[in-house]
Amino acid sequence: VQLQASGGGLVQAGGSLRLSCVASGRTYSGYVMGWFRQAPGKEREFVATLSWSGGNSYYSDSAKGRFTISRDNAKNTVYLQMNSLKPEDTAVYYCAGTYGSPSTWSTDYGSWGQGTQVTVSS
Repeated sequence: VQLQASGGGLVQAGGSLRLSCVASGRTYSGYVMGWFRQAPGKEREFVATLSWSGGNSYYSDSAKGRFTISRDNAKNTVYLQMNSLKPEDTAVYYCAGTYGSPSTWSTDYGSWGQGTQVTVSS
């Protein structure tokens, strides 16, 4: 499975962005998709993850209440709606996929997208 992320850009603090990630190739029931991010000089960190059914989602503390992860399995696409963006949200955002249970650990994901840059100006 190959993942392609898009939707990043430059936005002012308080603004919104919607990231998309399309999975090419066949994905089967149980394919978990998530988002991670990496800011300059920092380690990659978990943002959000969602089960195949959409019934189980998990967010980092920094994302709770501001970000929403969703998916459209018919389109093999996962989305990350980001509202009330802050300068500290500036990072390269990566989508990731795996089979099994939603995980907050990057090492549990076998497929990664190329990343999309999100820059939030103050």
